[in-house]
Order: sequence, then C-alpha cells, then structure tokens
Amino acid sequence: MKIKFPAVKMVRMILMGCVAAMSLPTVGQSVTGLGQQERAEAREIFQQLIEINTTDSVGNVTTAAEAMAKRLRDAGFASEDVQVLGPTERKKNMVARYRGRAGSRLKPILLIGHLDVVEAKREDWTTDPFQFVEKDGYFYGRGTQDMKDEDAAMMEAFLRMKRAGYVPDRDIILALTADEEFGNQNGVEWLVKNHRELVDAEFVLNPDSGGVDSDHGKPVEMSVGATEKLYADFALTATNAGGHSSRPSPDNAIYHVADALGRIEKYKFPFELNEVTRAYFAKMQTLVPKAQGDAMRGVLETPPQKKAIDELSKDNWYNAVMHTTCVATMIQGGHALNALPQMARANVNCRILPGHTPAEVRAELTKIVNDPKVTIQLVDNGGQPSNANENKMALPPPPLSPTLFGALEATVQQMWPGLPIVPDMMTGASDSKYTAQAGMPSYGVGGTAVDITDDRAHGKDERLPVESYYKGVEFYTLLLQQLTK
Repeated sequence: MKIKFPAVKMVRMILMGCVAAMSLPTVGQSVTGLGQQERAEAREIFQQLIEINTTDSVGNVTTAAEAMAKRLRDAGFASEDVQVLGPTERKKNMVARYRGRAGSRLKPILLIGHLDVVEAKREDWTTDPFQFVEKDGYFYGRGTQDMKDEDAAMMEAFLRMKRAGYVPDRDIILALTADEEFGNQNGVEWLVKNHRELVDAEFVLNPDSGGVDSDHGKPVEMSVGATEKLYADFALTATNAGGHSSRPSPDNAIYHVADALGRIEKYKFPFELNEVTRAYFAKMQTLVPKAQGDAMRGVLETPPQKKAIDELSKDNWYNAVMHTTCVATMIQGGHALNALPQMARANVNCRILPGHTPAEVRAELTKIVNDPKVTIQLVDNGGQPSNANENKMALPPPPLSPTLFGALEATVQQMWPGLPIVPDMMTGASDSKYTAQAGMPSYGVGGTAVDITDDRAHGKDERLPVESYYKGVEFYTLLLQQLTK
C-alpha cells in the first residue's frame, strides 16, 4: 500500500545540509552504472512480475515467488538460501539470503516487499492491467507504482551484486510476500511468527512506505517512513424484521446506519503529536506561507492553540497527521426494492495514531454513534468480524539509525545531489508494522520516483516513468553497498 506524502509541495522548499558523496564500498567488487544488458534484465523482471496476476480474488502470489526464486537460483544463489514457503498454495513467500563476509558478527539487513496487488478491472483501464505496456515514456500495469517496481529493483540489485562478486559485510535478506493489500495470510506476519530465523535482522527496509517524490519529473525530496498509523476496519451493522415498503417505519436498519455514519463524519478525534510529527511541524513552520506557519507554531505550543489546530485541520493531510481518522468506505443494505431492509452494514476505515489501539477507537465510535441498534465490530484483513487484534498498538517511532541514514545520505547525494531527506509519518499503514512489532526497527526507503501530480497507486491506468524505474534499480544497488561496506 504505497502512500506518498501530499505535503511534499511544501517540503520541496526545505533546505537541508548536504552530505558529500562518499565512495562506494571496497569489499569485493562494487557495482556502478546500469548497463544496457542490466536494463534489459531489470525490465524483464518488472514485466514478469506485472504479468503474473497476484490479486487476492483470482491471482497467485506463489507463482510470482517461484519465478523470482528461480532467477536467483539460476544466478548462483544456493538452493538452501532461496526458499518459497507459506501457509497456503496460493500465498507462499520468497525468502532469499545474500551471504556476507564469513565470520561477520553483524546482524543481517532485511528488505521486505509485497508481491500482491489490489484488484483491477479491465473495463476501467485503457490498457490491460495485467499486461506490461510501455508507451509515452511510462510503464503501465497493476503494480507499477505499488509495489512491483520496488520488488523488481531489489531483485535486480541482488543479481547485479552477485554477478560482480560483491561480498557484503553482513547477510542481506530479501522477503517478497503475500497479502499486504488484502487477505488473511499476510506473508510478513506469517514469516515472523513461524520462521523468525529466516528474517531476523538488525533493521528493516521497506520501499512500500517511503521513496522519492518528484514534481513534474524533478525529484524534490526523499521521504523516509519513520513511523506510521495503525490500520483498522470496523463493521457497523443494524438489523430489523423488515416488512412491506408501503408501511414505512422510522425503525429502519438503513436509517440507523446512515445516522451513525453522519455522526462519525462530524466527529474529530483528539489532537495529538508524536516525536516525528512534532519535528515535522517545527521544520515546516518557517517554510510555508505565514498563516500556515503561525498555525504550526500554535499547535506546537503547550498547551496547543485550539484555533491553530482548527486552521491546520482544514487541510486533509495536516488533519490526518494530527488526528486519528475514521471514514465510511463501503455500505450495503436491503434485500428487495419493495421491502423494508432487514440488514444494513457499513465499513468504517480508521487510521489510528501511534500509541492507541482498535479497542480504544471502537469504544469511542460506540459513544459517538450512541445507538443500541447499531453494533460495531472490528474486522480482520479478510473482512470477517474478529477481535484478535483489538489491543494491537502502532509502535512509537524507532531511533533514526546512524548506519542507515549515513548510507542513505551518501547514496542520495550521489544520485540526486542536494535532495533533502525527510523522515515522516505515514498516514496509512504497511507491512512494517509486523517487523516493528517483532522488535526490528523498520524504515520506509525506496528509490523509484513518483510524481506528486500522478499518484495512481490503487487507481486505474497505474503507471511509472520508465527512467524512474531504472533509477530505482541503481538506487537500491548503491544503497545496499553503502550499508554493507
């Protein structure tokens, strides 16, 4: 679920100190430049992934996992270092280990990327979403932005380094997984619970929650997902005996649910900042128009100014940064055109600030709705009622690793001199929540640039600039070498 940051329109103005480009590692042979054969191979991998349907409804993640495993084995990775495993036949994950220097006591680095994609209807697209199409300087296809581009880039980085004989100073693990978008067999969660030894690492890189933002093709910032909100869905349900529609009754299941949604729409969860969002506003206050800057200074005061909170909340992005948010996303009800509804149900999707749980939010929703005829249930990734994760909490931000940020600054300055690196909070959620909860600090880091005017993740005609993809391949190769020299 790749989510870019709309605030980049302001962040592009940030002036940050630049770090001089550092030399590439000397352990083994470093890999520089992307040759024509490597471009062809990287394109082939990208195309192969796009053309394997990995939707939850009819797709098969295992097929994609096996295809990537074969490429690594064919390139010389030992069979025991490339495994395909998972809970069901359609939802297997690939875990590959790039062996580091013999005797190294450094813990591995884990890279994670989901192979599954959201549903896409052929009739909605101008091209077939499951055909890799190159036209007008773009690659089209479901997953070109979210996130088969980064999966392919990480794969090609592994292959390039292997061919060059590069020996990192520690193991590097690549996990390509199932069910990040939808489904109840999440691959990262399953691996952490069932095969921790395969994915245990010092820290985790996840391109799904960070990357390069560009404006009309010009890179303007490298966002790093330093923390994120917790995802939760709630089913609001009302039932009734029904009856003949010629005898209307105010005790109508659809009316109850509609009234509940209206109350939720008008409600605003309490204001709250954390370490990352406080630092974000502290930097932004001097870079935005005066009125917004004054409001940002106001929310940073102790206590915060209510007027300032209200002013910033008019912007959807800033509102989501400062509050837990809940919004109706689906509704169903009734069984016949000429009958009173016997059931109505709505899905309310919430994005919960770090430090809070779905149980807390459900209790708050119950107070807001204030209707005994409406039941509110937490639902799982498969859409079924389940309280199993009601006490799960979005974790506080991890420490900003000097190892990671030093390597990232060197890589960014080599590829995009002067580009600012901005730690941020995702208003959405990603698989980083599973690795973070397992005690592995997790960061959103990616290298394929998506234009702020052309964010099509989860949408129709999803596409990625051709050269942006190749830059992403080079980025991950350079970053991994900087991290493991």
